[in-house]
Amino acid sequence: MQDDLYQLGEKIRGEVLGPAYVSASQAATDEFSEPMRAFAIRNLWGDIWARPGLDRRSRSIVNLALLSAANRPNELKIHIRAALNNGVTRAEIGEVFLQVALYAGVPTGSDATRVAKLLFAELDAEARAGA
Repeated sequence: MQDDLYQLGEKIRGEVLGPAYVSASQAATDEFSEPMRAFAIRNLWGDIWARPGLDRRSRSIVNLALLSAANRPNELKIHIRAALNNGVTRAEIGEVFLQVALYAGVPTGSDATRVAKLLFAELDAEARAGA
C-alpha cells in the first residue's frame, strides 16, 4: 500500500504543483532530505490530497490560510502557485489574505500579500518571456 500511496502522491503532486516544481524538487533531494520528501509524498499528497471530502481548489484555499497564519513563506509561495493551478484566482487569493489579516493579524495578512505579489510578478515575467 505504501508504494500505491507514493505513486498516487507523485501523480497528485505533479498535477497540483506542476512538473517544473516536481523536477526541481527531485533534483534538490539528497540522501538526508529523501525520507522527508517520501513521507510528504505518501502521507500529504497520496493520502490527504486524494481524499474526496474537499476538492483541490478548496484544499488550496485552506492551505493558503494555514501557511499564512503559520508564517511559512516558502511553502506559501509554493501553494500560491498550486492554488492558481487549482483554479483559485488572484482576486480570491487576495480575499483569503484579507480573511487571514482579520483572524491572524494584519502583519500576517500583509506578509502573505507580499509573498503573493512577488510571485505574481515572477509569473507575469515568465509569461512575457514565453510570449
